[in-house]
Amino acid sequence: MDRKLLEKLTTIHGVSGYEKQVTAYISEKLKPVADRLWVDANGNLIIYKKGSSPKAKKVLFCAHMDEIGLQVIKINEDGTLMVKELGFWFMYIAYQARVMFRNGVVGVVDARVDPSKMTKEDFCVDIGVSTKAEAEELVEVGDVARFLGPLQELAGGNLMASALDDRVGCYMQIQALLENPQPKNDVYMAFTVQEELGTRGGGVVAHQVRPDVGVAIDVTPSHDRPTGMIGSNALGKGVAIKISDTCSVSDEGLVDTAVALCKAQGIPYQKDVIYRGGTDAGAITLTGDGVKTIGFSVVTRYTHGQNCMVNVGDIEATVALTKAYMDAEFDF
Repeated sequence: MDRKLLEKLTTIHGVSGYEKQVTAYISEKLKPVADRLWVDANGNLIIYKKGSSPKAKKVLFCAHMDEIGLQVIKINEDGTLMVKELGFWFMYIAYQARVMFRNGVVGVVDARVDPSKMTKEDFCVDIGVSTKAEAEELVEVGDVARFLGPLQELAGGNLMASALDDRVGCYMQIQALLENPQPKNDVYMAFTVQEELGTRGGGVVAHQVRPDVGVAIDVTPSHDRPTGMIGSNALGKGVAIKISDTCSVSDEGLVDTAVALCKAQGIPYQKDVIYRGGTDAGAITLTGDGVKTIGFSVVTRYTHGQNCMVNVGDIEATVALTKAYMDAEFDF
């Protein structure tokens, strides 16, 4: 696994709607292997590789570039910054978290009321100044901040960092294409925007590509810690093959193909069924006359926070299945 690549991806500033820095970095990495590369009107990055098989299908892979964050809505007289969320985050995770703006200004999330009584509308960011005039020299209304959480290696083959949702998906798509640069299917690797604001990128990309198969590469919540969510997802059990979530039900034939590939190639896998959450697959499947969709995910603990945790073996298994799907034969 290329830890330096993943670390770089998790440190680039790319809050929902403001993903240009991520786009530039991924474009630089993949331009040498792309048959075609373009950025659409909404900011989605799409890389095309022509397949070598006469039976090639158009297979669209989507991983979103955006991360959750904050946006300044007002600068207070005391120099603190009133903010709103861009993408969902939990109050108990955000409170007293460190954040960084695109210009490098760092602050800490505070609340204007007793923390035990706070709502998200009570949040503000303290950047260390004491007056509105001082703050205005550093930050403007509309500026966005990301949560800070550097990549750390943990015991058990696990990694922890902010923005793993879904920079780990971006990483896996990049690795899959670099390791399988001559796929049998016509492959479209899309890196989408604004997924955290309502899966806005996947549908736009699918409308352009008109794929035969859509694959969302993302994260999915774990159920191996007492987080209030119940299910069978666990770190270290392999790639999570999406069966269903709130927004999509995976095509049974695509699931059968994915499972068969895992069994044939010895790729560890688990079946991913969750009752809350969704991915770009939900938008892709409703595009045009409909698209057969599936999802390949990495199980994560503490998602939508600066300390998201993933397993290296699960990442490698997801890369392996993604590469296999680039070469898969489909019976439709």
